[in-house]
Amino acid sequence: MKSAMSLLAAALALSVTVPAFAAEPESCKTVRFADVGWTDIQVTTGVTQVILEALGYTPEVSTLSVPVAYASMKNKDIDVFLGNWMPSMTADIAPYTEDKSVETIATNLEGAGYGLVVPQYVADAGVKTLTDLGPMKDKFDGKIYGIEAGNDGNRIISEMIANPANGLEGFELVESSEAGMLTEAEKSMKNNEWIAFLAWTPHPIMGEMKIHYLDGMGDSGFGAATVHTNVRAGYTSECPNVGKLLTNLKFDLAMEGAMMAPVLKDGADPKETAKNWLMENPGAVTPWLDGVTTFDGGDAAAALGAALK
Repeated sequence: MKSAMSLLAAALALSVTVPAFAAEPESCKTVRFADVGWTDIQVTTGVTQVILEALGYTPEVSTLSVPVAYASMKNKDIDVFLGNWMPSMTADIAPYTEDKSVETIATNLEGAGYGLVVPQYVADAGVKTLTDLGPMKDKFDGKIYGIEAGNDGNRIISEMIANPANGLEGFELVESSEAGMLTEAEKSMKNNEWIAFLAWTPHPIMGEMKIHYLDGMGDSGFGAATVHTNVRAGYTSECPNVGKLLTNLKFDLAMEGAMMAPVLKDGADPKETAKNWLMENPGAVTPWLDGVTTFDGGDAAAALGAALK
């Protein structure tokens, strides 16, 4: 840990020197995040919390469903959401972008994936596309496993089941949680049973599973994905320093997978995991703090370095 801290100090010392600015309004001190309960969003929100606290802010996180998160941003009860998966959330966010109550200010992750999967042994048996599920309904016990109610992926699966062209009549969507769905998937795969479930990348557990993403998703929103940062309308004008940090935040698949693994495999706290990752990967911080100060206009790099000692 001592060597990691030395690296952190060195990296932060090389950060862009930022001139002091006047403090942001007191109303900006509290930064309110929506967290929809997915592990990837928990850790990216967690790492942002750690940074903001070091800079003198008071982040607050509320666990909300996707629809409630967007409604809360429109009502100005939530400031930030780091989990806008696109294009699958197109229908969820569209009303709020149309009335200009929610803004997209950055892409924080590229190269992600999202969709329905089956175990590789099921794909090897001939189930490789969406329409292959129907004839094998009994093998799947007529079930497709999703995650929490209100999730965009569940909505897409429900629409697929309702569309006669997909031949999924008689299937039901089983809504659960990320952990509950993974438990069901791992149990089925251990017993070599057939199962279809919602999966995404990055994910340390799903990434290790031998699974096959089904083809034939059409324009559903499943497939290659990017993740965007949303804020309530006008937030970056009101709180430009936080806005600059949020615009700077860029993650990658390996980074998120490394932070997610302790949470999913060991039950670690997402925020603490994110803090440990920051201490071990000091170079990641430098571009995030470019043009950013503390809440009162001080040196952001120095403040974060001191907080992580």
